[in-house]
Amino acid sequence: MSSMAATTADPSIVERVQAQKERVHVSIGAVCNNNCIFCMEEDREAREVNNGAMTPERVRWILEEHRGAEEVCFTSGEPTTRAELPDFVRWAKSLGYARISVMTNGRRLSHFPYAVALAKAGMNRFYVSIHGHTKKLHEGLTRTPGSFEQTVCGLDAVTKLKRFGVELHTSTVVTDRNLPHMLDVYRFLREHGVDQVVFNVMQANGRANTYFEQIFPSYTEIAAGFRRFLNDVGETRPMAFLVDIPLCTTEGVADFNRGYVEKYRHFDLDGHAGLDAAKKDDRRQHEGGGRGLVLVTRSDLDDEQRDKRPECGRCKYDAVCEGVWRNYLKRCGWDEFVPVE
Repeated sequence: MSSMAATTADPSIVERVQAQKERVHVSIGAVCNNNCIFCMEEDREAREVNNGAMTPERVRWILEEHRGAEEVCFTSGEPTTRAELPDFVRWAKSLGYARISVMTNGRRLSHFPYAVALAKAGMNRFYVSIHGHTKKLHEGLTRTPGSFEQTVCGLDAVTKLKRFGVELHTSTVVTDRNLPHMLDVYRFLREHGVDQVVFNVMQANGRANTYFEQIFPSYTEIAAGFRRFLNDVGETRPMAFLVDIPLCTTEGVADFNRGYVEKYRHFDLDGHAGLDAAKKDDRRQHEGGGRGLVLVTRSDLDDEQRDKRPECGRCKYDAVCEGVWRNYLKRCGWDEFVPVE
């Protein structure tokens, strides 16, 4: 059977995108102990100010305001640098969140008692960023000596906790350097107990924009590389997903393996929200624990920095497509984006 086969019970990618629920992101990492060349958070000083202002009072307010959401995810910078993270997780669990997660480089998880503490507090899904199957490949992108061994040790620590209902997902940002090694990366991560391997296409912002010519493969090249990976992996349903790439470029990839960027909402400081004045005024919090915060959604980012063209309206994916990053279009244009009638 082809490795790209899908069962008749699988929903289409359009159905999956339309059925998704919004999750809550809580931005708490004022600093990061990696230095990734493609990081979308290029303005480190602004991130430090914004995320450093997410006091326990503000975090508690966000959690209380959005109880009932499908998932709360602690993210931005490196969340495990916040000493209060286990407390935040306990709060989320006490408020009834069914899924409590963290986006992390996994380095601190290599200290097994810390990983255990997070799981005991209620953390039940870990998204770990790892960008290669070797020290040379991973650390060439993180630009941080020693980060590979610690991240792999962090994966192994979480794998030991899976018998308690903890899930382990990874995120590999696709660059010119690791694109030829998708199969090696996937097999390496699955051997270390990863449940889902996500290949994330870079957002053409921040450092990925600064170093675009050095690291950003075209969408066509990425889609072709992922198709080769699926053909070569030798599994009927590989647990690998290609995310944040226009769907028109991934025709021929099984819908099961076509991922999508989740809907989410988060809060920024008033001066860091990056919204137009009218929208910001409408979403600014004026009292209580949320005073000074402004609601920002994933669609705000898409509207601000992505484009579509009239021809996109003919495409069967138009209703669920976020568009193309403007910084990408400046370099590559529209030629590779052909509407799927």
